[in-house]
Amino acid sequence: MKGLLKISRAIDRFTESLGNISTYLVVLIIAVGMTNVILRFLGRWSQSDLFSDITKALIGKGYPSNILTDLQWYIFSVLFFLGFGYILKHGVNVRVDFLYSKWPVRTQAAVDFFGTLLFLIPFCLLGIYVAIPQVMQSWGYGSFKPTSDLIAWLADLRKIGDWEVATENGIMPRAPIKTFVIFGFFFLLLQAISQAIKYYAVMVGNKEIIDQIRQDEAPEVEAVLDEVSDRAKTIAAS
Repeated sequence: MKGLLKISRAIDRFTESLGNISTYLVVLIIAVGMTNVILRFLGRWSQSDLFSDITKALIGKGYPSNILTDLQWYIFSVLFFLGFGYILKHGVNVRVDFLYSKWPVRTQAAVDFFGTLLFLIPFCLLGIYVAIPQVMQSWGYGSFKPTSDLIAWLADLRKIGDWEVATENGIMPRAPIKTFVIFGFFFLLLQAISQAIKYYAVMVGNKEIIDQIRQDEAPEVEAVLDEVSDRAKTIAAS
């Protein structure tokens, strides 16, 4: 069990690092959005596409400003996919709960364990399997089949075909962002394995893991309760 918990902690640290990256991506989305709005406003005022003028001055070729709009949702998509595992770890995924909250901790862990094992993990594997042909087609492989073509593809990575690009401007590649669909399911799969290990530990009576899960799943609630408690003590003392 100790070995499995070490694996779980390693996955949790990796998931937390993805969550930290997502924080910076939010700032980047805001920066790109503000830049897009400002350049479009100034462009209308000067009757020119300033972004196109800037890129032409820098690299000798002008690109339309709607590339920035594409870039915004590209970054948002990456943020979304990187957050799969983080959301699961902290228990902020949507739950439809009629009975669960009233059950003992071990019963809850058993439901979560078998639910993860029977539904979430197979769903992640299915998502990866279904996404691979679509992603490979976007990279330029017209009829890629994971069961028969994967070995041949790995044998010669240089045979990359024409990338799929945005239909609006014909510049932004779609293939890299579609690849993040696979990454998203993979990161969710890793965290599902980590959660399954922790749920099993709770089922066998590991109190340390019970406290860890509670801390992970409701850090904001705990902080608010502590603050309310401290204020109540201060008022009572005064």
